[in-house]
Amino acid sequence: MKRIVALIIPLLILVNLASAQKVTVLKSTIKFQLKNLGVNTGGTINGLSANMAFDPEKPETGSIEAVLDVKSINTDNDLRDTHLRSDEFFDVAKYPTITMKSVSLKRKSGDKYTGQFNLTIKGITKTFEVPFNYTTDASTATFKGGLKLSRLDYNIGGKSLVMGNDVSVSIEVQVAK
Repeated sequence: MKRIVALIIPLLILVNLASAQKVTVLKSTIKFQLKNLGVNTGGTINGLSANMAFDPEKPETGSIEAVLDVKSINTDNDLRDTHLRSDEFFDVAKYPTITMKSVSLKRKSGDKYTGQFNLTIKGITKTFEVPFNYTTDASTATFKGGLKLSRLDYNIGGKSLVMGNDVSVSIEVQVAK
């Protein structure tokens, strides 16, 4: 009996790991915003890829992992974009991606969920609670959520008298079902 259990447990773990699959991201909008000289400023980061296993009826059994290509940062200002890619900010030569990986997922009510996610930027990982909505139609599923973080927690930009520390991030991702 112990041998059967010892064989079944690794098999169940492998099945669970295999259920997380690369999904086709149809559209993604990752926006960030902060104050600079007292004015809201921000941009987008594109180049999203994702692996997920998400059952809206049993979210606690799922997992979500997203990877962003930081080189795709866009603030509609080429000079600022180049500066943000430098080692003073995102250091894309050393840290080309930002990753967000679920630790736990829960349903709140209806299409409202919350997840604990590890967010890794510049090799630094912090855990955030991220509320999100999950909606579907015949062929797509859409995740919408957001979080607030301090850029200083990730050594982005250093101390500044003109640039705010708090960054708001909004996330909308549409995937093929």
